[in-house]
Amino acid sequence: MTSAEAMVRLDNDTLTVSGHIDPLTVVALRKEGEALILGSKADLVVDLSAMGTAHSVVLSLLLCWQRLARGRSQNLRFTGVSERLGSLAALSGLDEQLPGFPSPDSPENRDHS
Repeated sequence: MTSAEAMVRLDNDTLTVSGHIDPLTVVALRKEGEALILGSKADLVVDLSAMGTAHSVVLSLLLCWQRLARGRSQNLRFTGVSERLGSLAALSGLDEQLPGFPSPDSPENRDHS
């Protein structure tokens, strides 16, 4: 079974990230995403629902994109965050720095037993 190629594309104001992102693919994906962000003046939604991995390099990638966008007075909001990636962000203390990531205190993450 082969992993889907890591890709990023911009449709309207949605930046969609898909495929398997790892240390070997993240640099090229970062550059592609940066070019798309630089080509847009609007605030963007970053859709992660088609992404096939939850790796620390993904958090680094998203933080780089966010820093670039903020420097241009653009906002990024992340959607489609997998439970595993959300947990990784929370364990790293980054969930509150990435708008749209669930925080441990959000209602969907509380134990209702």
